[in-house]
Amino acid sequence: MGRRRSKEEKEQEEKLQKELQEKQDIKYMKEAVKQAKKAYALGEVPIGCVIVYEDKIIGRGYNRRTIDKNTLAHAELQAIRKASRKMNDWRLEDCTLYVTLEPCQMCSGAIVQARIRRVVVGCMNPKAGCAGSIMNLLQVPQFNHQVELTTGIMGEECSRMMKTFFKELRQKK
Repeated sequence: MGRRRSKEEKEQEEKLQKELQEKQDIKYMKEAVKQAKKAYALGEVPIGCVIVYEDKIIGRGYNRRTIDKNTLAHAELQAIRKASRKMNDWRLEDCTLYVTLEPCQMCSGAIVQARIRRVVVGCMNPKAGCAGSIMNLLQVPQFNHQVELTTGIMGEECSRMMKTFFKELRQKK
């Protein structure tokens, strides 16, 4: 019979798990930022997204709304479509979605519908965010699926990219 772990050992283990999770979150948020930079280079609002399954990126996307002339061309929807193809399933239950900007209502709905387990957000979106800013569609108890949510991973970098983009856009006008 093994000995019981002390409260301190349990706390230490939880702290270590949290640190490992944060390192992994930063690793994949950097990949989402790379996607956002692709949008930026094309003159699109710089939003990027990656979806991870078993420590592998299975879907990538960046905002292409203006280029594609398509309201649905959001980073999250592009990444979900690619991940679903890769998994050969619409259910992405054991996946984590990393996105540089808090999802809108459309993308939040798609995330819930895809049964994504966890979402990691770079910066919040007080004007249109539906993962906590205006409302939280990811965790509505009446829905048949709720999403675990982590915010603020590389938040300053993601926010700075958005601010710089819109500052440059205003200067062009």
